[in-house]
Amino acid sequence: MLRKIIAIANQKGGVGKTTTAVNLSASLAAAEKKILLIDMDPQANASSGLGYRSEDIEASLYEAITESAPLSDVIKQTDIPYLELVPSNINLVGCELELVNLPSREHYLKKILEPIKKDYDYIFIDCPPSLGLLTLNALTAADGVIIPLQTEYYAMEGINRLLNTIKHVKNKLNPNLVITGILLTMYDSRLNLAKQIVEDVKKFFTDLVYQTVIYRNITLCEAPSHGKPVLLYDAVSKGAENYMSLAREMLSDEIQTTR
Repeated sequence: MLRKIIAIANQKGGVGKTTTAVNLSASLAAAEKKILLIDMDPQANASSGLGYRSEDIEASLYEAITESAPLSDVIKQTDIPYLELVPSNINLVGCELELVNLPSREHYLKKILEPIKKDYDYIFIDCPPSLGLLTLNALTAADGVIIPLQTEYYAMEGINRLLNTIKHVKNKLNPNLVITGILLTMYDSRLNLAKQIVEDVKKFFTDLVYQTVIYRNITLCEAPSHGKPVLLYDAVSKGAENYMSLAREMLSDEIQTTR
């Protein structure tokens, strides 16, 4: 089964989740895959990382989920051909409160994606750093989850909570949900601790861990402030190279899955 709606989730902040959402989307779009990136985080970092400031966005994911506007009216073009964006803004904070007492409250994102998912090769959802109702909506709508895990001392802290949430969603809301892969991020090859964490994670999660590792790289930090994915900011940087490698690995997995 081709898993085309993929949530990028980790309730821990600062693990490279939005960096992965933006740059993996851009790298697959560069391979001429039609991509939709959904910014599900009220902080709207994925939106600003693709050149959209939240104060300039009239209609966002909030309007689509609350059915004030059709999703098709909310989708924005980006500077990368084949890559489109559903932007976010601070209004999304109110979404959890508005949905909390509604029936099937975890299914609103799935419902609005249903009519348009056939138009894309991949739909990525950049989840907020929490396991609240917005993340539950993302996991209910998704076919798979990518979990970014930083190669630092507290890397494994909290991952059990996320795995339990994924298990709960699979049992109660979305039986097709799987872990697409665990992505090691912020890797510094000079540190023995980082090497040890890579070894431990690969030993524990085995085939779930992507071969590609995302190195700690200054251009990955700089690119968002210019409203660009790293591929447009510095195409020959280590960060761009890493995310192109991840895109190739995903496409290779897709070919093997469909054989």
